[in-house]
Amino acid sequence: MSLAIPSLFSVAGKTVVITGGSRGIGEMIARAYVANGAHVLLTSRKAADVEALAADLGPAATPIPADLSQMAEIDRFAAEVKARTPKVDILFNNAGASWGAPFESFPELGWDKVMDLNVKAVFFLTQRLAPLLEAAATKEDMARVINIGSIDGQHVSPIETYSYAASKAGVLHLTRMMAKFLAPRGIAVNAIAPGYFPSKMTAGIEDHINQHALAATPMKRWGTTEDMAGVALFLGSRASAYLCGSVVTVDGGYATTA
Repeated sequence: MSLAIPSLFSVAGKTVVITGGSRGIGEMIARAYVANGAHVLLTSRKAADVEALAADLGPAATPIPADLSQMAEIDRFAAEVKARTPKVDILFNNAGASWGAPFESFPELGWDKVMDLNVKAVFFLTQRLAPLLEAAATKEDMARVINIGSIDGQHVSPIETYSYAASKAGVLHLTRMMAKFLAPRGIAVNAIAPGYFPSKMTAGIEDHINQHALAATPMKRWGTTEDMAGVALFLGSRASAYLCGSVVTVDGGYATTA
């Protein structure tokens, strides 16, 4: 294989499923893949949002609204993906939710809602789409599952988001478990642990906490679309073909130095 960048980093022609694909990190990844010749299947709980983004991205994007916190919706979404494509080259498990509350009053609803979407859906959607991932795999370039974790699964957050932190730590270890048992089936599983990127989730954090995090980040800035796009394209391309069970932290140095 050529060592030229167009060969090593190409994702042209690949079929990509992106959950939570209507905004934030999911939108960043979708835009990157469409810009580089892939076809993306986008899902989000809010139909209007995901359909609007797909319309903006053009014919290379297909919206399939679904609430992946529900098993019935996971099954329906997987069936609709199977009806549209015989293979999936890359699955981005990006859909996620958070919940913040003091320890004494943290509710069961805030625990279950976050765990069901952030962890349970990652496992069961991957399980349902595994045959399509296997169909895309080649010996030289496996299919990919890329789970979106968080630096909150790697360090202790200053915010009382107990279920979110636990879920993201779970996602990172689930990534390692899946990597071990899916690689023999031609599916390489890795994860991205983002830090602060502009999103609805980070917009809900109190400003003084955001400013403290920014001051503690060695690079003194938030993540950008280009920052996420580069890592996401790398993990879906031939360039990362020997990564398996890896977590790529993209946070400007915050989690490991603050």
